[in-house]
Amino acid sequence: MKLYLETTMFNYYFDADHDGHTDTVCLFERIRAGDHEAYTSIYALEELDDAPEPKRSSMLALLDKYNIIVLPITDESDQLADLYISERIIPPRFRLDGAHIAITSINRLDYVLSYNFKHINRAKTKLLTGRINSEKGYGTVVICTAKEVLEDELHEK
Repeated sequence: MKLYLETTMFNYYFDADHDGHTDTVCLFERIRAGDHEAYTSIYALEELDDAPEPKRSSMLALLDKYNIIVLPITDESDQLADLYISERIIPPRFRLDGAHIAITSINRLDYVLSYNFKHINRAKTKLLTGRINSEKGYGTVVICTAKEVLEDELHEK
């Protein structure tokens, strides 16, 4: 599977206080084992750059450690993100949240992994971005957590 790692995934990797921490670390190890291809974007890197040191450097080091591919921003992804905003799926102030989904969509990845339950990993966003993606000729992407991907792997065995 091709996984897009939204910014919260990097945070949860280092935050043992969150319920998703263990699953996130496990998923990163599955990526290292070659079970999944991992991607992120320039937008995620910009968000990670805002973190305080030493956490910032630790999160950025995950890119090399797990061979995470950084996808570029394109006019096409920006237009799709803007459409999510104009359709009132994502609030304008949180445009980058829509950009993560748009970049995943135009690059035909399978999943957006996110612990952002406010704007990304919520029912409205899942339903309406899927509808727009279908209308525009993009496949629907699955928005979920690391735990959901790991549970799917268990059920497939």
